[in-house]
Amino acid sequence: MSGGHATHVLHRPGTSPVHRLPAQVKILAALLGVICVVATPRTEFWAFGLYLLLLLAIWAVASVPVGHFAKRAVIEVPFVVIAVVMPFLGGGPRFAFLGLSLSEPGALAGWNILAKGTVGVLASLTLAATTTPRELIVGMQRLRVPAVLTTIATLMLRYLEVIVAEARRMRTARISRGHDPRFLWQVGATARGIGALFVRSYERGERVHLAMVSRGWTGTMPDHGAPAAPSVWLTGLLPVLVTASVLGAAVWLP
Repeated sequence: MSGGHATHVLHRPGTSPVHRLPAQVKILAALLGVICVVATPRTEFWAFGLYLLLLLAIWAVASVPVGHFAKRAVIEVPFVVIAVVMPFLGGGPRFAFLGLSLSEPGALAGWNILAKGTVGVLASLTLAATTTPRELIVGMQRLRVPAVLTTIATLMLRYLEVIVAEARRMRTARISRGHDPRFLWQVGATARGIGALFVRSYERGERVHLAMVSRGWTGTMPDHGAPAAPSVWLTGLLPVLVTASVLGAAVWLP
């Protein structure tokens, strides 16, 4: 389990101050920041602009280009489609825009999904880009996340690449025997391959579990983390203080 693994597609290695922050600090900062964004009234458009500027500032400090996040933010496309459609399908008062009749409540609901979803996705991508998967697991342990969750996450991260490699070898074997996944009538072979992959993964999981138990596995992962100093917590949570200040202004100021 301690062998080398390829760099995760979401992580961008670096030595910036953001990369060097303890994972538990970044996890808590991202969580609290997203909560503040979700709690922001949807009609306070300026607040979401400030949230985006704050993320841009963090990216600049972390030396991660905007393109890194733009390529990976495509996961949000289904929600963007929903947000665009809602002004056309919503009820209530309507207004004209570029010759189109749009629903005012639907437009606000679509904007709410788009703005908060985008900031939340970008915040999550920022955490993933500046923190390795192993560091995330250690951070979860330092935050006292239930041991069963950290164990499942650890094993999933470590053996996901093994399963992907197995699936790639099975696909190569099928193609070398004349299988063409582009043909619809060969979907049966693809389905059987997925079933075989599940059986192989299950059997390998049993063998790994038996090997771990024979080596003294107790059901919990060892904690390799270290507590963060108060000054480090203050530095890491500074963006949260800014976000909370923007939220307070959006809620209390007229």
